[in-house]
Amino acid sequence: MPEQIVKQRSRGFICVNAHPAGCAKNVEDQIAVIAANRPAAAAGAKNVLVVGGSTGYGLASRIAAAWGCGAKTLGIFFEKEPFGKRTATAGHYNSAAFHRAAERDGLWAASLNGDAFSDAIKERAAAVIRAEMGAVDLVVYSLAAPKRTNPRSGETFASALKPIGEPYSGKTVDPITAEVTEATVEPASAEEIAQTVRVMGGEDWQWWIEKLAGEGLLADGARTVAYSYIGPEHTWPIYRDGTVGAAKKHLKKTADALDERLRRTIGGAAYVSVNKAVVTQASAAIPMIPLYVSLLFRVMKRKGVHEGPIEQMKRLFFERLAPGTAPAVDSEGAIRLDDWEMREDVQQEIAELWPSVTSENLGELADFAGFMRDFNRLFGFEVEGVDYEQPVESEIVGRWITDSG
Repeated sequence: MPEQIVKQRSRGFICVNAHPAGCAKNVEDQIAVIAANRPAAAAGAKNVLVVGGSTGYGLASRIAAAWGCGAKTLGIFFEKEPFGKRTATAGHYNSAAFHRAAERDGLWAASLNGDAFSDAIKERAAAVIRAEMGAVDLVVYSLAAPKRTNPRSGETFASALKPIGEPYSGKTVDPITAEVTEATVEPASAEEIAQTVRVMGGEDWQWWIEKLAGEGLLADGARTVAYSYIGPEHTWPIYRDGTVGAAKKHLKKTADALDERLRRTIGGAAYVSVNKAVVTQASAAIPMIPLYVSLLFRVMKRKGVHEGPIEQMKRLFFERLAPGTAPAVDSEGAIRLDDWEMREDVQQEIAELWPSVTSENLGELADFAGFMRDFNRLFGFEVEGVDYEQPVESEIVGRWITDSG
């Protein structure tokens, strides 16, 4: 297949292409983190399903399970394949690199590319688990999607990242211009709140567990974990007290119900893991978040406690979900991987810096360059060790099952 030089292309703050070599290097770098910190005797989950496993925390979870625990992994994702000179999505290249590395290192891996919300993908996943894994002992739910179609009703729901009750105005930074400005977000309607809960709440997670349990595909003692975020007061109008917060409350309610069922039937457990703020494509579009994360990065890096998704998942898999132990949880039963972010000294320093940040001193007070570098790395750009002047093969075919067969 012909090679091409891939230069980053954006539409507004949205990156519309991906670099295959950069994505592959990202995956190898994450594997190296896990391999360097792997316990002397590989322990932990041995058959792992990751729903939403091609980017971010989901991909990091899959890497931690495979290279940290020696687990068989089945990944579910919805990614676009390359076509001609049009590159694939970053998640496609990430997953292709994951599969190549797994084959190289003798690890079993399978993936399904399709709508994880659909009954068809759940059926296909059950068939793969039954044939190749027997049963799973860990289900990671890391799905992040702006829309969801309910396969039982045919309704399509769209999420909205908005405050509830009244408009919110606050300081933010424009990812394109690097200007610090004031932004106002209008409150969500009742319908927008309800639809956000249907997309980002726990309903689909519950349906996955019910499907697996109903077909006897959960091993004795199997655990499941879904990811969430709370954040400090700076982010509460959008997160904890906004539409996302309403969805995450539903996620926690779902976790409690699943936990009761799993403990009663198979001696298992269900958890919500509250993770640290990291850069995602969605985060760049949410007022306040780029500025908060930029300040957070500056403070945590200076204190030597900064983590990305792979470092977070290293702690989750090697410490919190270590075999034979119950993870430490907060008063509401959640695993708190945001503990370093929420340290009093970290948040106090951010609170002191927040009022003083302007367009002129942004580079001095905040790590906005680090925020943007992490954003570009999501798509395989600005990755150390990659020569972006060299042509690369972009039409990489994924070795997995699509939603059509």
